[in-house]
Amino acid sequence: MNILFVADPLATFKIYKDTTFSMMRELQRRGHVVAACEPQHMQWQSGQPVSALVRRITLTGDASDWYHVDHQGREALRDFEAVLMRKDPPFDSEFFYATHLLEQAEREGARVFNSPRALRDHPEKLALMEFAQHAPPTLVTRSPEAIRHFHTEQQDIILKPLDGMGGTGIFRVGPDGMNLGAIIETLNQGGATSVMVQRYLPEIVAGDKRLLLIGGQVAPFVLARIPQGGEVRGNLAAGGKGVAQPLNDADRAVAEAIAPVLAARGLLLVGLDMIGNRVTEINVTSPTCFQEIHDQTGFDVPAMFVDALEAALA
Repeated sequence: MNILFVADPLATFKIYKDTTFSMMRELQRRGHVVAACEPQHMQWQSGQPVSALVRRITLTGDASDWYHVDHQGREALRDFEAVLMRKDPPFDSEFFYATHLLEQAEREGARVFNSPRALRDHPEKLALMEFAQHAPPTLVTRSPEAIRHFHTEQQDIILKPLDGMGGTGIFRVGPDGMNLGAIIETLNQGGATSVMVQRYLPEIVAGDKRLLLIGGQVAPFVLARIPQGGEVRGNLAAGGKGVAQPLNDADRAVAEAIAPVLAARGLLLVGLDMIGNRVTEINVTSPTCFQEIHDQTGFDVPAMFVDALEAALA
């Protein structure tokens, strides 16, 4: 099969940990042809299908010069057996427009994973509203007064922007309320920007766990991203230490309640973030941690993903 990845520039991949790279490697191992483009390379013109400037590549196995371009040219997305949308956040206007181009490609016959409509309907932070029974006390608002009231109720809180990734823009405010006003001003921008506020979960010291939901099934290992030093953030991009662990029964019960619901909406791959037994985020744009789990446990997450992709295409 010919598989197209819509992703960030190949030159930016850190292949020792990149999940998209691990997918490509497994697909090539099985004999599939891999191609790549960036969202800005897609276009639509009346009377023509959605197309993209595509590079068909071969992975070389070399750590630095890791791919070879076999062919480059404009191709219709519907001519690929699958299109994998793997562009990293932020979910900005251009990402939004890309999902509309991909949805048009679906109308023309393309098979896109994750579903463009589902990507739009499940923004990373806000998707947990549907599953509030599994989440910590949470507030989404533009109102500084509502944030202050929530802090009075909960005492110890985490504040974060709705469009952040990798732990950027996350703040903790304890019972003393130190710097709450300045943090609200930074994130809220005078009421122009919505903020998510959650009760601080002390279980973060044991890690912010990434659970992988693949084809409606839950991977048997998670990656606990453990904060280091005085950090409150466990994100690997913020210096957290990733420790792979077996999935425990409590987390499995939560994940198995959510996984089939999201899979039925066209979300082949979901990254469920949990602290303790509470869901804090539902990541659908480009969930990661495949290689960290594989390297530490031997469980082949890329193979599980490609199995699910092949089953969906069949």
